[in-house]
Amino acid sequence: MKNYFRYADDFVVIHPETDYLMKVLRCIDEFLKKEMKLELHPDKVIIRKFRQGIDFLGYVVLPHYTALRTKTKRRMLKKLKSRYKEMERGATSPKSYEQSLQSYFGILKHCEGRKIKNKISSLFCAESRD
Repeated sequence: MKNYFRYADDFVVIHPETDYLMKVLRCIDEFLKKEMKLELHPDKVIIRKFRQGIDFLGYVVLPHYTALRTKTKRRMLKKLKSRYKEMERGATSPKSYEQSLQSYFGILKHCEGRKIKNKISSLFCAESRD
């Protein structure tokens, strides 16, 4: 199927026609029930216009760019603040903290994350605090 994206148990199907998407949804639902003994979560099945953005794997995918989901951004900043405090009091090694930081920077490479990366750098990077 063209324009089908999947990661683990999350997937997205993109098509311009709602009728087509409804037909695909029925087929997927039927397959999951009969073959896998699974059900789609009723609150997580959404058919919407692509220009409204697709919330997928912590990002919001829009026609011309991808943004980090707000909830993901908040969680990232909260976790980095906690890890930074752990490092300051010696509960986490600087190397371990740096690995976490680089992991978050890796997440930001998949979206328009320049502003949040700059914010993280100014708040949580050791060299910017010296």
